[in-house]
Amino acid sequence: MSAFLDRLPPVRGKLLGDEQLAPFTWFRVGGQADALFLPADEGDLSQFLYKLDPIIPVMVLGAASNVIVRDGGVAGVVVRLAGRYWGEIEKVDATTLFARAGALDLALAKRAAAEGIGGLDFFSGIPGTLGGAVPTNAGCYGRELKDALVKLEGYNRRGRKIEMQGVLGDIGLPQLHMEYRHTDLPDDVIVTGMTLKGTGLEEPAVILARIEALKARRETTQPIREKTGGSTFANPDPPGTPDQRSSWKLIDAAGMRGARRGGAQVSELHCNFLLNTGEATAADIEGLGEDVRAAVKANSGVELRWEIRRIGRPAIDATVEGYLAKDA
Repeated sequence: MSAFLDRLPPVRGKLLGDEQLAPFTWFRVGGQADALFLPADEGDLSQFLYKLDPIIPVMVLGAASNVIVRDGGVAGVVVRLAGRYWGEIEKVDATTLFARAGALDLALAKRAAAEGIGGLDFFSGIPGTLGGAVPTNAGCYGRELKDALVKLEGYNRRGRKIEMQGVLGDIGLPQLHMEYRHTDLPDDVIVTGMTLKGTGLEEPAVILARIEALKARRETTQPIREKTGGSTFANPDPPGTPDQRSSWKLIDAAGMRGARRGGAQVSELHCNFLLNTGEATAADIEGLGEDVRAAVKANSGVELRWEIRRIGRPAIDATVEGYLAKDA
């Protein structure tokens, strides 16, 4: 793979070839990244993207809490925003925080609590990083990212900085459209940071108590200590829809609670969660998800939509892929 790395621009961060991605994912499955880039900061990321050959694919990976990396790995360059710099959270004003995309959702909730900022504690129930929460407008317990977002920052494939405003923004930037489990973010934008606003000031102890209550609730209703990826399918109906249908109920009614494929299993505790029982491949997990979708469609006519991202290629020999040929 050294020939491929030689084609990539120099960086100040780390640039690794043939790096296994499974250890970074909550499912603990998946193949290699042809190249894994850990940028030192925004400038490092911007310059790398600007100088990178446009033919080479780029994909960003956060905490991979809601991702299946396929067994053949990911072609091109995987960007991972990890480390102290990318996890920074700063106070903007009495009820507003700025956080870089690598900050954990839980860390954001706890920092807001420490500052006495209410209305952001729901982030404690979202697994992963803030950057990873953007594509699906992640949320839980009645609130979503869009309910707190003032401004989003990132860089496009050409290394140009992109800024967009959320629903709470009034700063003359392009409007970012967000709806239930979907954000209209350009595919080539890598999110690097965001400004988030709470609902007001509260006693830190009161907010922390809510965070602990949410944690206790999740531990009793979700398999959060297993090798999983969070909620697998979006609910068919947005919150507030009359007679709203839940994915887990449709899966249960289709008889798929506890169903297996290879080393993958539908959770007995919460059947909208898929598990790696120890020896699953990415193909096992994704295939089981498709089994679930087929069973639900046959039973209720509802076509479940994946909430978990599936990225990469099947288990094939990457040397057949032209520009990645190791003997090129």
